[in-house]
This record gives sequence, C-alpha cells and structure tokens, in this order.
Amino acid sequence: MAPRRVLVVAQAFKETLAPAEVARAVAGAARAARLEPAVLVGSDGGDGLLEALSPQLTRRTTHSCEDPLGRALEAEVGWLDERTAVVESRLACGLGLLRPGERDPLVTTTRGVGMLIGEAVGAGAETVYVGLGGSATMDGGLGMARAWGWRARDVAGVELPEGGGALADLARLDPGRRPEARLVGLCDVRNPLTGPRGAGVYAAQKGADAAAERRLAAGLERLAELALEEGRAGLEGLAGAGAAGGLGFGLLFFGAGRLEAGAAWVLDRLGVDELLRGADMVVVGEGAFDGTSLEGKLTGEVLRRAAAAAVPVLLLAPSAAEVPGDVLVESGGGLWTAQELGRRAARGIERAVRLWAL
Repeated sequence: MAPRRVLVVAQAFKETLAPAEVARAVAGAARAARLEPAVLVGSDGGDGLLEALSPQLTRRTTHSCEDPLGRALEAEVGWLDERTAVVESRLACGLGLLRPGERDPLVTTTRGVGMLIGEAVGAGAETVYVGLGGSATMDGGLGMARAWGWRARDVAGVELPEGGGALADLARLDPGRRPEARLVGLCDVRNPLTGPRGAGVYAAQKGADAAAERRLAAGLERLAELALEEGRAGLEGLAGAGAAGGLGFGLLFFGAGRLEAGAAWVLDRLGVDELLRGADMVVVGEGAFDGTSLEGKLTGEVLRRAAAAAVPVLLLAPSAAEVPGDVLVESGGGLWTAQELGRRAARGIERAVRLWAL
C-alpha cells in the first residue's frame, strides 16, 4: 500500500518559531508516522513572505532603509523577475525589529517601507508587491508617503512628527511623488481602515494602551476624512485597507495602488490546489488561532481550500479559539519550542490517522 500523502503548510509561529523550523518539525512527525509529507512554506503577506517565495525568486538585493523608530537598517528585496520586486514590509516596520519596551504605535513609522519601495523602483522594478503584516505601526501609511516627499501639517502649518499619534492633528498634506511603478499590497487581513473592525483592533498587540487606542483610531478617521476631501471617498472601507496598521490604505491613497489577499496570492503561486488534489490530509500551524485567523490569514485560507477539496485538516496551535468544528486541533501548553511542536505534531497526527483511518 502506497504511503498516505500529507500536505504540510508551514508558516512562522509569531516571535517564536521560523517557518523552516515549523516545516522540519511537522514533516519529521509525518514521516515517523509512515506518511509521505509534501511541504510548503506559506505566508499571508506577513512573516516569511520572501521565504515562501524563495523557490521563485531570481535574486535578492539588500538596501538601506529605516526601522520603525527611524534607525538605520539593511533589508532585503526579492525579485520574481527583472521588473517585479517583492517588499516584505515587516522587514522595515515590523514588531520583530523592536524590543518589547519600544513598542508604541503612537511614534512608530512606515517610512522605511517607502524607502524600500523607492529603492526597488530605482533598481528597475515596474511592479512592486508589498507584503502587509507583522507591523509595529498604525500611521495609515503616512510614514511611507513621507519617504516619497509628502509632508503632513497641522492647522498652523507646522509639520507633524512621525507616528500614528500625530494623525489626529492632521490638517493638510503637501503632496510628494508617487513611485513610478504599479504597487500591489498583499494583505494578511481583510479589515478596513476604520470602524469597529478597523486597524484599531490590532493596536494593543502593537503596544497601545486604551488611551493610545482612542487617539490612533481618531487619527485614522482623520486620514480617511482628508482622503474624502481630496475626492478619494471609500478607500477606508475596502477590505485590507486596515492591514499593517493602515499601510494598505496608504498604498491605495498615497501610492495609487491596489490590494490583494496575500494568502490567496501566495498559495496560488505555490500551486496548493493541485497539491490538495493529491493529499489525504493537511497539517497547518499557527502561533495563535482565533476569529481573526479566518479574516484573510494563511491558516484560514488553507482551511477554506481544504474544505472545498474535501481534505481533512489537523491544526497545530498553542492557543486555539473559534476553530471550525470539522477541524482536528492540537493545542495548549503555552509557547512551543521546535521540540514541543514536533511532539505535538506527532500526537496530533497519531489521532488523525486513527480518526480518519489513514
């Protein structure tokens, strides 16, 4: 009898395990159970985007930019071909670039993302895909636009400081230049910019307290009002406009770009639907699964496609809530090391083999 085939979709467990560690641990557990794993490293536009696309990249280049607090930084840009670049925004504005005590979306900026996009365009990119996810920012993409020459001013004409906290005082914008390239944001979530499901729902994980959350929300509302005043109504309500603290909105408004669901885009490029047709089971993991995981993130997209293909799913997640009832879950135990992930994967796969008679 031929070995049963398992599709392993690996991604980073935020701030604990890299995608490669996840892939090794889960694939090893599958082989130990005499299953045949096919391993994909995936991404939804956040952590691991360049790693997921690595087999398709023709080259990588390194460029100078700034981190979320304006410190000098070197970050990579991936190239799908000579004219198509991929920027992973978290490499310039991500939470992973800051120590816990430095996290403050009132002051963090996306300027470094704008610098990276500018570097890619200067190196010949005519299309730039921008992965949106894992950010430490909530500035609506204004910092990115500042790197392109835009200036934000208050009612007295004084230029505002960097960071999401200044948006509430925004009175006018002095336009800069849009990059001479087609910009496409790859969104890890479907949230709009404003409202109860807006970018503000992620403010606390970026370091904001209750007072900061209110100011940040007011600032994003003000940015949406200014877009309306300039004849760009409705951008704030588009799915993904709230991704990466409103960076999705910034690509639309400042960069005349468009947005795509990052997980779907990546999985399509990796040919996951074809792999699902030959799979007997899917194993996917995430550091913390909840209702937001079904709002455009990689795990939710894998669950959706597996259900459509009638392939059962094992979910590995230290923290799991609001999981669809037809998904087998292995969870609990706090943050997992690579060794603990391997142990949990082995236990979950053993349960799945019994349950589904693989």
